Amino acid sequence: MQVSDITNSNLKTWLQKWIDLCEPTDVVICDGSKAQYDQLCNMMVKSGAFIKLDKPANSYHTRSDKTDVARVEDRTYICSARQEDAGPTNHWKDPKEMRAEFDVLFKGSMKGRTLYVIPFSMGPIESPISKYGIEITDSPYVVVNMCIMTRVGTAIIKKIEAGAPFVKCMHSVGYPLDGDTADVPWPSAPVEKKYITHFPEDREIISFGSGYGGNALLGKKCFALRIASVQARDEGWMAEHMLILKLTSPKGEVKYVAAAFPSACGKTNLAMMEPSIPGWKVETIGDDIAWMKFGPDGQLYAINPEAGFFGVAPGTSMKSNPNAMRTINRGNSIFTNTAITLDGGVWWEDHDDKPAQLVDWRRRPWTPASGVKAAHPNARFTTPAGQCPVIAPEWEDPKGVPISAFLFGGRRKTVVPLVNEALDWEHGVFLGATMASETTAANLAEVGKLRFDPFAMLPFCGYHMGDYFKHWLKIGKKAGAKLPKIFYVNWFRRGEDGHFLWPGFGDNSRVLEWVFNRCNDAPTARKTPIGYLPAEGTLNVKGLDIPASDLKDLLEVDVQGWKAVVPQIEEHFAKFGDRLPKEMMQQLEALKARLG
Repeated sequence: MQVSDITNSNLKTWLQKWIDLCEPTDVVICDGSKAQYDQLCNMMVKSGAFIKLDKPANSYHTRSDKTDVARVEDRTYICSARQEDAGPTNHWKDPKEMRAEFDVLFKGSMKGRTLYVIPFSMGPIESPISKYGIEITDSPYVVVNMCIMTRVGTAIIKKIEAGAPFVKCMHSVGYPLDGDTADVPWPSAPVEKKYITHFPEDREIISFGSGYGGNALLGKKCFALRIASVQARDEGWMAEHMLILKLTSPKGEVKYVAAAFPSACGKTNLAMMEPSIPGWKVETIGDDIAWMKFGPDGQLYAINPEAGFFGVAPGTSMKSNPNAMRTINRGNSIFTNTAITLDGGVWWEDHDDKPAQLVDWRRRPWTPASGVKAAHPNARFTTPAGQCPVIAPEWEDPKGVPISAFLFGGRRKTVVPLVNEALDWEHGVFLGATMASETTAANLAEVGKLRFDPFAMLPFCGYHMGDYFKHWLKIGKKAGAKLPKIFYVNWFRRGEDGHFLWPGFGDNSRVLEWVFNRCNDAPTARKTPIGYLPAEGTLNVKGLDIPASDLKDLLEVDVQGWKAVVPQIEEHFAKFGDRLPKEMMQQLEALKARLG
C-alpha cells in the first residue's frame, strides 16, 4: 500500500504534511507481517544497530546511546489549550508555541532516512473497547517493537477509511543523514532537543529526539494512558495503569482483578504469580495497562490494550518471576541495554546464571569484579504476550473480562497493613488518591517521607489530576453499575529490626484468596477506622512459617502512625487547589474522626 492509495482525506493530508516537512528518502507503510519484521531486523543487524542472539531463538540485542536510556519526565509535556487543565503534576507547553518549534525541528529531520507509517490497534482490532492509532517514525527499532507491543496492519487503515477515529502519533529520532553526516547504531538528538508532547484536545502525540521505549513507542504510555485517560474522561470509561489477572479457585470459580502499583512494587510479578496455596490458579490478561468500559449488564469489562510485555530486565529471574523468564526464553524478543554473554545470550543483574565474563551494555568487557552494573538498571525486554505460559485463553476476547476487584498498593515499611478493603467506593477513591511509597528509611516512631503516586498515574495522567479523581467518583455514581470492590495491599511492611514481615511472591496468593472471598461477601472481615481488615483466623497462613507477632503487626491498625501520616496527605491534597473534589477532604476528615 502507498500513501496515494489511502482514501481517508484526514489521514492522507496529515501524512503528506509530515512527509513534506521531514523530507525522507523513502516512505513505507508497515503491514505487520513477519516478513517485514524479519527484513527490518536483518537490516539493523547489517547496520550494526542490532546483534542477532544465539539464544533465545529469533531474538536481538541493541544498545542505546548513553544519553537516551529512559523516559525523560522533564521533557514530557501536556500541550492542553489551557495551562490549568494540565494540572500541577504535569509539565505544560503552549500548543501553538510547541507546534511552531516543531516546524523548525522536524524540517528535513528524516533526510537520508525512511519514513515508516505504522497503523496499529490498541487492543483486539474488533473490540469495542479498542482504539486505533497511526505512528510515523524514522526508526526501524520503533517499528519492530511496535509490531510486538501492538497489533500492526493495514486492516487498521481500512477501519479508519470506514470512519473510525484515530490518534495521530508523530516521531523522529532527530538525526538526519544530510551532507557528510554518518549514521550511528542508535541515532538520537541532544537532551535539550528531546520533546515528548501530547495534545489532548487534538488526540495527537508528537515526539522528537529520543529513540528509547515509551518516548518513541507511542502506543505505550503516551497513547495508552496520557491520551487515553482524556478520551476515557470524555467518553465515560477508564484508562488505567493496571495489571489484569485471572484468579481461579480450587472449585473452578473465576474472578478478574485489576491492580495499580507504582514502579518497583512487584506489578509484573503479581500478574504472572505462581500461587503457593494448593488448588489456586493465576493467569495473566495484562501486566501494565487496563482499558475498561461498562457493558449492557452494568459490569465493568477490561481489555489489555497491549500485545506484548515491555519489561524491566534487571531483577527478573526464575525466583522473582519465573513466568516472565519462560516467556522471554521462548524467543522472538528484543533486548535493550542488557549485557551479552560470550555464548551469544543476554544477562542482567539478578539473572539466574552467574557468568564469569560478559560484554556490558556500554560494549566493555565485564566480570563480577568490575565494580559497575553489567546491564543498565532500566534495561528492557520486548516480548510477545501471547507466548507467556500463563496467558489466559480469553486475554484477547473482544468484549473484555469482568473486573471484580481493584487493588492499590505502594512500598510502605510502616503503618499500612497487609490488606485493607475500602468501606465503600468513595473511600476506595480516597485510597487510590493517597497511594504512596516511602522514600526514606523510617526509624523507630518515625514515619517515612512519602512519595505520593495517585492510582500509579502520577507521570501518566493526561489532564488535571483533581479532575481525574472526579472522574473516578463519577464512575462510582453510574446508574446500574456493578462496581468492583477496592482494596489496598502492602507486601513491604517491615519489623523494627528491618526484616520483611510478609514473604511476598507466591504467598501473595493468600491475600488474593481473601480478596476473592470478600468479593463473594464472605464474612471474613472486621471493620476498623481505616477499612475492613481480615478477621482473626480468616487469612490463610496454613503451611506458612510466620511468627504470630509478625502476623499481628501485618493486620493491625497503627493509629498513631496513621495520625502522623495525615499532615502529609493534607499537603498532598493541597497541590490540587480548588479542583480537588470535596469528597476527598471529607474522606480525610472522616478518617481523622475514626482514628480519634
